[in-house]
Amino acid sequence: MANGKVNILAIESSCDDTSAAIVQDGVVLSNLIATQKVHELYGGVVPEMASRAHMQKIVPVVDVALKQAGIDKQDINAVAFTQAPGLIGSLLVGACFAKSFAQALNVPLISVHHMQAHVLAHFIDEPKPQFPFLCLTVSGGHTQVVLCKSHLDMQVLGETIDDAAGEAFDKVAKMLGLPYPGGPMVDKLAKEGNPTRFSFPLSDMQGFDFSFSGLKTAVLYFLQNEKKKDADFVANNLNDICASVQHTIITMLMKKLKKAARELNINHIGIAGGVSANSGLRAALAETGKQMGWQVHIPKFEYCTDNAAMIGITGYYKYLQGQFADLSASPTARAAWI
Repeated sequence: MANGKVNILAIESSCDDTSAAIVQDGVVLSNLIATQKVHELYGGVVPEMASRAHMQKIVPVVDVALKQAGIDKQDINAVAFTQAPGLIGSLLVGACFAKSFAQALNVPLISVHHMQAHVLAHFIDEPKPQFPFLCLTVSGGHTQVVLCKSHLDMQVLGETIDDAAGEAFDKVAKMLGLPYPGGPMVDKLAKEGNPTRFSFPLSDMQGFDFSFSGLKTAVLYFLQNEKKKDADFVANNLNDICASVQHTIITMLMKKLKKAARELNINHIGIAGGVSANSGLRAALAETGKQMGWQVHIPKFEYCTDNAAMIGITGYYKYLQGQFADLSASPTARAAWI
C-alpha cells in the first residue's frame, strides 16, 4: 500500500459511458465520465458503436482520472471493474483493460456487480445510511427493493416481473415522440404539468414485486384513442401527460417502499440507479420520509447515473474483505448479484 493507504482504480463500461475513478480508503479522489452523444441520432444505444467508443476512450479517461487524483499508477493497490450486467461488448472492453492493468502491476482484480454498486453509492458521501438499510434501485433495466444488512450482505425483497421503471419512462417517451434519452425529458416536462390530469392504472403485485408493462399498454391505448378525437392531442397536452405518467410510476414505487419499511420496521431509506436522478422521485421520497419519520438518503446526481466511483467504493469494501477475482472472471450481460 502506498503510504499505508488503499488506492482502488475503478472501471465502469456497462453501457455507453466510459468511466474511471480513483477511490482512496473509501474516499473518491476522481470520477471521470466520457459520454457518447452519437446514440441520440438512433433513438437508443447501438451496442457495436458503444464498444468501439469505449476502446477509444478508456485509456485517456483512466489517464486523466489518475492525474486528477494525484496518484501514480504504481500506487494502485487493486483494480475494480463492472462484470455484469450490461452490453457484453462494452463490458468486455472494461474487463480486458482492468485485467491487463492489474496483471501489469501485479495487483488484485475485483469484479463488481453494477446494481450492488448503485446501492453502495450511498456510502460515498456523508451522511451514510445505518444498517439495516432499505434501498429502492431504479434503472432502465432493474427495479428492486433491496434490504442491506451490511456493505456486502444484501437481499432482494422484490423486483419487477417485466419492464423496469426506467424502461417504462423511455417507452412512454418514445410514444410521445420525445428524443432519446426519453426518461429525463419526461421528468423535465412533468415539472410544468398537472400530475392528476390523467389517470392510469396502478399495478398491485403480491409482496414487494413490481409490474410496469400494464402501464405502458394503458398509455399506448390512451394515446391512440385520444389522437382519434384530436390529432394534436399529444402536442396540446404533453406536459400533463408526462406529469400523469410520472406520478403513476412514482406512486407504484413508493407504495412498495413504504410497505417494506413498515413490515421490516426500517427507517433508513434510499434510492439508487439512473432513475433515482428523477426530480419527481427524489421529491416524493423526501416528502414521504417526513411523513414516515425516515432517515432519507439520496446520492448526488453524479453518483446516480453510471459512474466508476460507485464501482470503486464497492471495490474498496470487497478489498477489505479479500473478495478478489481471478483472470478467468468473464463479463456477462445478465447476472444475479445476490
